[in-house]
Amino acid sequence: MSTRRNPNVYIRLFPVPVQGEGAAEKIVEGIEYMNKNKLADVLILARGGGSLEDLWPFNEEIVAHSIYNSEIPIISAVGHETDFTIADFVADLRAPTPSAAAELAVADVYEVQKRIFEYQERLRRALIKKVEFMKLRYDKCLSSSVFKEPTRKINENYIKLDTYIKQMENLIQTKNEKEKASFLNLVAKLDAYSPLKTLCRGYSITEKNGKIVKSKKELEKGDLINIKLVDGTVSAIIDALHEN
Repeated sequence: MSTRRNPNVYIRLFPVPVQGEGAAEKIVEGIEYMNKNKLADVLILARGGGSLEDLWPFNEEIVAHSIYNSEIPIISAVGHETDFTIADFVADLRAPTPSAAAELAVADVYEVQKRIFEYQERLRRALIKKVEFMKLRYDKCLSSSVFKEPTRKINENYIKLDTYIKQMENLIQTKNEKEKASFLNLVAKLDAYSPLKTLCRGYSITEKNGKIVKSKKELEKGDLINIKLVDGTVSAIIDALHEN
């Protein structure tokens, strides 16, 4: 049997006694039968209002266990909105009335279609905004200097590189000149302390056995000595040693 809310939904009725002796067992049989044969996507356990005694089968332990163990989701719609039974607390969902349970179980196909159309419209507007945004980014890229003057950045970097090279050359030249001046200063100092400079001023260097003689105490009569002068070396033999 189709419904007005959704023509694609079919309702199967499984009538069972809902009050009186043996009603609890029949309710359990119905739940187990529907599960065993997989006859529904959702079960609505429903009855109209009544006294506490009339609704008592839905407080029975075996009914609560059957609802809990059901693989098919169960909506409890027992009695009126103010009525509560244990079945309401064990079920997957409670509805205030059987008709409300039907509305919860069956989606309104026209409402679903309306939502789909709304989502389509939202998606369409979102896509339009996305395209417009991407177009703005595209236009911005085209108007940038990178696209208008692609070699400009390269030329600027060439100029920077040339500047850095000149700075490095100047630093190297300055360093070389500084080191050269320091070298010449050291050469001048070394030349000033050179023994040759001393010889040029009229002094000589006396050697005995290849060693420089620093004191007459190192000499004895008859020693062979070499005397280095500015223009050469002469040899001599010690003839005498004087005190002065």
